[in-house]
Amino acid sequence: MADDIRVRMAPAPTGRFHIGNARTALYNWLFARHHQGRFLLRIEDTDQARSSPDHVAEIIEVFRWLGLDYDEGPQVGGDHGPYFQSQRLDCYRDAAQRLLDQGKAYPCYCSPDELDARRREMERQGLPPRYDRRCRALSQADRDRLAAEGRPQALRFTTPDGGAVSWRDLIRGDISFENAVLDDFVLVKSDGFPSYLLACVVDDAAMAISHVMRGEDLISGTPRQILIYQALGLPLPEFAHLPLILGPDRSKLSKRHGPVAVMDYRDGGYLPDALVNFIALLGWSPGGDREILTREEMILDFSIEGIGKSGAVFDLEKLDWMNGLYLRQLPPDRYVALAGPFLQRAGLDLDAFPAGYVRDALLLEQERARTLSEIPDLTEFFFREPVFYEEKGVRKWFQPCNSAPLLAAARAALEALPAFDAAAVEAALRSVGEQFGGAGPAIHTTRLAVTGRTAGPGLFELMGVLGRDRVLARLSRAEQHIASR
Repeated sequence: MADDIRVRMAPAPTGRFHIGNARTALYNWLFARHHQGRFLLRIEDTDQARSSPDHVAEIIEVFRWLGLDYDEGPQVGGDHGPYFQSQRLDCYRDAAQRLLDQGKAYPCYCSPDELDARRREMERQGLPPRYDRRCRALSQADRDRLAAEGRPQALRFTTPDGGAVSWRDLIRGDISFENAVLDDFVLVKSDGFPSYLLACVVDDAAMAISHVMRGEDLISGTPRQILIYQALGLPLPEFAHLPLILGPDRSKLSKRHGPVAVMDYRDGGYLPDALVNFIALLGWSPGGDREILTREEMILDFSIEGIGKSGAVFDLEKLDWMNGLYLRQLPPDRYVALAGPFLQRAGLDLDAFPAGYVRDALLLEQERARTLSEIPDLTEFFFREPVFYEEKGVRKWFQPCNSAPLLAAARAALEALPAFDAAAVEAALRSVGEQFGGAGPAIHTTRLAVTGRTAGPGLFELMGVLGRDRVLARLSRAEQHIASR
């Protein structure tokens, strides 16, 4: 079976690479790897007005970052190339000419304005907007005359008047469309470039694609493509249409729900393994209650039968939780290396501090961070003096009558320590607390003084990392702030 399994991802480089496309690519990749088949990447760049090299580069970078290695495609090569549709135009012209010669296609000379006017009139009459097939009935003399006038021409498929197109979808079961509702669709646009419907069929057949796994929003194009396969005498692949990814309001996921481009998640501090794990479960279940899966487990357990029909909700809170788990599992040095660029981007000059200090500071927040982009805010007080104190903390813990004496006592006790580590700091602060109503006031007041915050990693550990000089200077500054209130 391995030799027969060939699947592909065929994105158009006309915009950012969507998280839904990443899920489709992942499922194709898992299916190929599960069956020891082949996974191809093909770039559908026939929309010359909207395609761009930058978007092509982003597509390739997404696959690299997510770790979805493809067996054939751009920068990899293969026996079925080229893998850019713009380099395969002769293939589409040959197929279109065959359909034209067999009377299964015809030239259409209707202008966009004419088509739009007729469409609006049909809508006004309450009719479904569709092409009225007027060019289908043109005589050869009429066609010659219109061509001589220099009218641009498209090529339309001659859809059968009766009957239906039916297939068994591997996810959705039996599906059927009456030919009467399919219209005479465009095969070649007036600019000479093929439509998606034609190019996709020609390429999938030429590349021996065995299974077409794609979003359910493309179901309506499938009967048209099946008609093209049949008209050209090409073998049909199996079709599997994936459920949509939905926003929290259960509408199709879009920008109004938050980031939808894969690279936005990379730039937002998510790990590729966490994102892959998360999107794998958006529509597919490995069985049981398992949620954290290695790639090897996904490959072993993946099946089309495990994909549901209902749309899956993109829960950003769950992704944050899952990414936090993956962050905590990172080896310390890897975690620090990944966090560094996010701190630099936030304007924190790590080069001004010893590498060991930076490492110790970042590792204190490894348990709390959910994304790499959160780390600068969580750790900023290690690299900048607190400029402000949280107002709610000031109201509770910076009362002149007792806070200033407490901080003065803490400063004296800490200054006298022979060793400044977490254990010694804890003992000193608890001793001071006995003089000022308990350990709680001493801990909370000192935390606010040295970090400007009321919450964070363990106080004694963070003070041990900050070091004696920084802690004493911050305590003194807090005393002055209290005195000036």
